[in-house]
Amino acid sequence: MKGYKGNIEKETLENDNFRKVIYTGGHLQLVLMSLKPGEEIGEEVHQNNDQFFRFESGTGKCTIDENNYHVTEGDAIVVPAGAKHNVINTGTEAFKMYTIYGPPNHQDGIIRSTKEEADRKDEKFEGVTSE
Repeated sequence: MKGYKGNIEKETLENDNFRKVIYTGGHLQLVLMSLKPGEEIGEEVHQNNDQFFRFESGTGKCTIDENNYHVTEGDAIVVPAGAKHNVINTGTEAFKMYTIYGPPNHQDGIIRSTKEEADRKDEKFEGVTSE
């Protein structure tokens, strides 16, 4: 196995897709995300997944259950499994981040250029990893 090696900050800043799965292991998944101004991930709950977010550019708001956090470049958030959460771009430029799911949540290699496309084609992880 070779794992994943890359400049995650550079890859995140260059990503313009709503969701881009770049590596899926047996227990973790690395996903790049970009939200347009005013766009949000959408309120969701992952019953069996913890989720880590690292914000690389832009500004936004993250809610975890009833808690609201202002987030910007350099901030990180951990969402425990079972928590209702959302991330919203409150700025005027793209809000770029990467997220790590444990365990994986999406099919490996998925690229969804827009939120609308991601909502229409929400393929869940079915056990196939990157290697």
